[in-house]
Parts: sequence; structure tokens; C-alpha cells
Amino acid sequence: MRLFAAIDIPVDVRGKLEDVVALWKPLAKISWSPIDNLHITTKFIGEWPEARLDELKATLASVPGTGAIKIAIRGIGWFPDERRPRVLWAGVQADESLAKLAHATEQAVAKLGVPVEDRPYSPHLTLARIRDGSAYKSGSFKVEPLDGLRAAVAKSNTDFGSFSADRFTLYLSATGRYTPLASFLLAAAAVPS
Repeated sequence: MRLFAAIDIPVDVRGKLEDVVALWKPLAKISWSPIDNLHITTKFIGEWPEARLDELKATLASVPGTGAIKIAIRGIGWFPDERRPRVLWAGVQADESLAKLAHATEQAVAKLGVPVEDRPYSPHLTLARIRDGSAYKSGSFKVEPLDGLRAAVAKSNTDFGSFSADRFTLYLSATGRYTPLASFLLAAAAVPS
């Protein structure tokens, strides 16, 4: 089982993202993420044995609550950067409670043998991936095919809204679909799924 923990994006915020992505899609032949799959990852767990699923759920239920987290989705950027784009992302802005949740989740599952991430926590929503590098290479790295998309992004309102998250969810990732397995209140114990 391939698993991760994440905060869900509410329907109204997803709707705003869907509207703008619909305008941008015709401008670049890149791999666009399904809007329904967008989430704020708090911990990528990776492969996990099904026989130990209850143990993992109990561990996640024990993660100290931070209380509701106020989150804003705004801004657009590229990983690793605009000159060598591999990912188009929307920004996630929150106070330190989001990073604290990610850290507490990481520490909890590390006790079960899940590897600790060596990069700093950088929450974002992956809107698209640039998978076909050949479309952007010709002796040197080129990004001209993205000029129309870049221009549209620069002219767009990239404030997609704010919300208050009161839980995080354990997800199964299989065949491009994310299935919720359990939800955990940020102030208390697990909510039955």
C-alpha cells in the first residue's frame, strides 16, 4: 500500500483552482493534476504493509492536535525554478501550526520505521508536471513552449481562497486515485471513515 497523510482542499477553493486551470490547460501540453486529487501533504509515508495498517492509524491518531489551521492558497511558482520547470505549483500559506503538524506526524511515523524527510517542509499544491523533457530540450534546456502559460499566469488572479482545516487524512494512492482510509481531528482523536 502506498500511503500519505494530507489536509484536504475544500470544494470552493478547488472550484477556483479548476476554473483557472481550465483556462491554462490549452496553453501548454504538460501533465495536469486532476483537481480532485489536490491536497496538502503533511507526510509522505510510502509503501506500507496492509497487515500494519491499524498500527499506523493508531500512531496517526496519537499525533498531538494543533487546533484548526488557517490556510490560504495563493501564488503560483515552478520547481525547481522558472528556467528549468518540472512542476507548476500553487502556494500554501499558513502559520507555524501547519509545519508543526507535519513535524509531529513525521516524528510519530518515524518510530514505526518510516524514513524521515531530509528536505525542509514546503507545502504546495502540484497543479502540473512537465514530464516530457524532450519537448523542452534542443541542445540546451528551453522553455519557450511555456511562454503562453507564463504570460497567462502573470495576468491571473492567483488568490484561490482561504479555509480552516480541522483534520488531516490518511490516504491510499493507487492507480492515480487517492482513497481516504481514516481522518484525524486536529484537536482530538480519529473520526471514523
